[in-house]
Amino acid sequence: MIILGVLSCDDMVQPNAIEPLLDVPKSFPAPEFPEDNLFTNQRWQLGKRLFYDPILSLDYSISCASCHKPELGFSDDRAFSLGIENRVGTRNASTLANVAYHPYYTREGGVPTLEMQILVPIQEHVEFDFNILLIADRMLSDSSYVQQSLEAYNRNPDPFVITRAIACFERSLISGASRYDKFINGDHSALSLEERQGMALFFSERLSCTSCHSGFNFTNYSFENNGLYIEYPDPGRFRLTNNVADRALFKVPTLRNVEITRPYMHDGSLQSLEDVVNHYNTGGVNHPHKSPHVKSLNLSKQEKDELVAFLKSLTDDHFINNLKFKN
Repeated sequence: MIILGVLSCDDMVQPNAIEPLLDVPKSFPAPEFPEDNLFTNQRWQLGKRLFYDPILSLDYSISCASCHKPELGFSDDRAFSLGIENRVGTRNASTLANVAYHPYYTREGGVPTLEMQILVPIQEHVEFDFNILLIADRMLSDSSYVQQSLEAYNRNPDPFVITRAIACFERSLISGASRYDKFINGDHSALSLEERQGMALFFSERLSCTSCHSGFNFTNYSFENNGLYIEYPDPGRFRLTNNVADRALFKVPTLRNVEITRPYMHDGSLQSLEDVVNHYNTGGVNHPHKSPHVKSLNLSKQEKDELVAFLKSLTDDHFINNLKFKN
């Protein structure tokens, strides 16, 4: 793997751009890029075009951006997103913010690379329901796509180009400019007293939030059960491993931009941050695989309000309004 920081080479910066296409906050590690998919302007531009192009779906009706909306932190506001012909999905669409840092993909962690993850929505019956070879055929009939593919990867449109270009664009979706980030980087006026008190609660041993939501991306990427149900229609990680100990375990999500990525949980069953805090405050139900970190918190009304206020401070307005990411 190759590690790149903030880019400054002409090939890696959008012409006449106000900021580089790949902008890494100083408190973040540099993202890693596969040797066969190093970050360049041409690859980013092609990936962005494909991300917003319904050419990826069988009936040309939806694109990646249909379920991963930039104004929502590249997530969706539906419990289950709609695929072609309004087919209903099976899981809540996760945010793509900071997806470059994930060690594996899907909620059961069954996909090892971002390039491979691109294939999942393409072939899923309730999403694009298509074939990547036929997408390449569509691109081959468009001379501008052929030209972009040659410039980016020195080859005609094919599955290699499609998966790597979209992954290249998605790795640039880095979010680290929230008011919380400004606060920890020295601007102590960035957070209100209520938000600072909520932050103290969040990082306290009493609440143990950071047992799962740790690090700069507010997730340790582990697989946990949070006591949402006794019986889960979705088997979670068991779907991948067939290990009964993994039943109803799901990858811990990032909390960045959590204010705007509702509804919450793998099935979009909780509608507000207040609902989420109330759930954890009760300790959830006693599923046999429930994480030992999930237990009654005995928060007061004021403490719950403070915790919600802190979570809202993780919203990155610059990220969700950044024109370079929009179509």
